[in-house]
Amino acid sequence: MTTRLPDAPWRHRRGLDALLRALGADQSLSRFVGGAVRDGLLGLAVNDLDIATVLQPNDVMDRLQGAGIKAVPTGIDHGTVTAVIEKWPVEITTLRRDVSTDGRRATIAYTDDWQEDAARRDFTINALYADPISHEITDFFGGVADLEARRVRFIGDAATRIAEDHLRILRYFRFLARFGNDEPDPASYEACRSAANSLMALSRERIADELLKLLAVDHPLASVRLLIDGGILLPVLPEIDRSSLARLTLLVTREADASVQPSALRRLAALLPPDPSIADQVGARLKLSNKARKRLATALEGSGGASSPRALAFEIGVEGAIDRILLDPTTDVNEMKLLDGWSPPRLPIGGGALIARGLQPGPDVAKALQMVEREWVAEGFPDGERVARIADQIVSKFQRARQ
Repeated sequence: MTTRLPDAPWRHRRGLDALLRALGADQSLSRFVGGAVRDGLLGLAVNDLDIATVLQPNDVMDRLQGAGIKAVPTGIDHGTVTAVIEKWPVEITTLRRDVSTDGRRATIAYTDDWQEDAARRDFTINALYADPISHEITDFFGGVADLEARRVRFIGDAATRIAEDHLRILRYFRFLARFGNDEPDPASYEACRSAANSLMALSRERIADELLKLLAVDHPLASVRLLIDGGILLPVLPEIDRSSLARLTLLVTREADASVQPSALRRLAALLPPDPSIADQVGARLKLSNKARKRLATALEGSGGASSPRALAFEIGVEGAIDRILLDPTTDVNEMKLLDGWSPPRLPIGGGALIARGLQPGPDVAKALQMVEREWVAEGFPDGERVARIADQIVSKFQRARQ
């Protein structure tokens, strides 16, 4: 029985038909490939589109430019050109085969053999091609059946696939969490465990990117458990251990109870010991941005002295407050409702107003303003009229103290 790609809105995007004509899709020179085909078969939204082609990269560039389509040589040395249609990037890659690999990068050669190109891909469900005209699926390794059975399977020998690119260890668990049934293929799992030390050869940026993608999946717990139980993260993230899973499990439950969108960084914080200095060290090791490192550390600093969710949000920002509340099992997730649509206001008074009330310019102004702000926050951010009365009281205290 022939499998065909179902119709979907992404297939009718403006400019796509012109792109396919330029790439000779009607002559079977180019096909949809990878995630778009996989997600299309599952009825999921497709945002990223990849096209595989027998055309050489320079020919692709010439054809696109001849058709008036913006062409960017994003990875032309490796066979990839990016076409931009209606601000939508589409990656077009010439069919390839691996000549040699070292676990981090591959030396490739171009080919016109679709099966050769499929054989170098990681999982069967990612090695599916769809003819843009007939919509017929080309499936060399049983990917359609695996997709239907929710199986994630390496193409060929798992150990060989992992030796070609060590990052496939983490990718396996991400795809298992997203598309699998949480039951790993025993041979694949053992291959990942045996090759765990090879993760040390990868850049920390690549590890961080893949780990955060896994944590962003709706249901990552089974895969994270497998990673921890198998000691797979130990060579690169020894801070994550069996106690980490309990914290992550609780966080995932609390996110769902509060109807809060999952956050990969918040979930990474849950996996780490509740120590902001360790979080910062891990963030630095993973080469996270300064903003991401600060968020990790802030999430694990504890509840502090804030008396309410809004007071906490005023102190560290709404995002930070949400992280802290969800990570703290002693707080009620219903408190999150107080932050819905709320933005921390600005204190509706300044130092000039205190001076106008008779306070002498100098250090006392800053101190008094801090006292006004503390009281304003403690009272739940009352309006300007109440703040004026608070200011009168504070200024009077300072004046009495100076008499």
